[in-house]
Amino acid sequence: MDGRRRQSSRLGSGYPLTDETPVYVISVAAQLSGLHPQTLRQYDRLGLVSPDRTAGRGRRYSARDIELLRTVQALSQDEGINLAGIKRIIELENQVAALQQRVAELSAAVDGAAATLRAREAQVHASYRRDLVPYQPPQPGSALVVWRPTPKRPMD
Repeated sequence: MDGRRRQSSRLGSGYPLTDETPVYVISVAAQLSGLHPQTLRQYDRLGLVSPDRTAGRGRRYSARDIELLRTVQALSQDEGINLAGIKRIIELENQVAALQQRVAELSAAVDGAAATLRAREAQVHASYRRDLVPYQPPQPGSALVVWRPTPKRPMD
C-alpha cells in the first residue's frame, strides 16, 4: 500500500504489467483474496477497495487491490476493527504515502537549489580581482591615536 509501482513482467505487445494493472475479474480476485465475491462487491460499495471498471462496467482488480483486500480482511478478522475504521486507516495510509512522496520531491528540489547556489557562489569567488588587498579590521591594541594640542587662549 505504499503507492510504488513495480514492473513484474511484460506482455507480448510491450504493454507493461505492474502491480497497478487491473487484470483479475471478480471471481479470480475473490479466490486470490480468500473472500466471497459478494464481500468484494460490498467493499467496493463502501469505498474500501475500488477496482477499475471495464467499458461494460465489470470490475477488474489489480495485484495491489488483492493485497488491499487481504489487508482489509486481516484488520477485520484478526484485529477486530470495523469497516469504517478500516476505511479511515486506508485513507490515512494513502495520505502518509502521498506526503512522503511530496517530502521526497521537495528534498530533491532543495538539494538542486543548494547545488545551484554553491555553483554560483564558486563562480563569484572565481571572479574576484586578485590584485586588491583584502580589508582587515584593526586589531585591539593596535589603534593609532593622534594628539593635537588645543591653542592657548590669551589671558584676560
